[in-house]
Amino acid sequence: MKNFCETADRALQAMKQRAVELNLKGAAMVAASEGDRVQSWTSQMLVVGAFTKAASADDPEMNVLAVAYSKAAEMADTLQASGSGVRPPLKGEFGWPGGVMARGKTGCLFAAFSGGPGADDVKVAQAGLAILAASL
Repeated sequence: MKNFCETADRALQAMKQRAVELNLKGAAMVAASEGDRVQSWTSQMLVVGAFTKAASADDPEMNVLAVAYSKAAEMADTLQASGSGVRPPLKGEFGWPGGVMARGKTGCLFAAFSGGPGADDVKVAQAGLAILAASL
């Protein structure tokens, strides 16, 4: 994963652009892990507007950066998109969509976004994963 930092910067910018197109604020993260099992990874994140989401009538204030990394943690264990339902969420996970992953040339690639509805978070994450998968 020699060029991870450069590729991650491009992936995060693509995610930011997609989030802006969808009128979303939140947190984007990308990560890469060598091998078939996640034992360590390199990651980068980017705040798009704010990494907290104001409280609403239904929800308290939320740290969307924490949620994005929770999505990534779920994927690291299941090697499936977050919210896939392959197993019940573990403590610390939410089981929410918004994280996507793929096998790269030398390991696993992850992208997650949190800040909007799950389907929109997936669209933002897919923009980042496409950049990672094309290079790594």
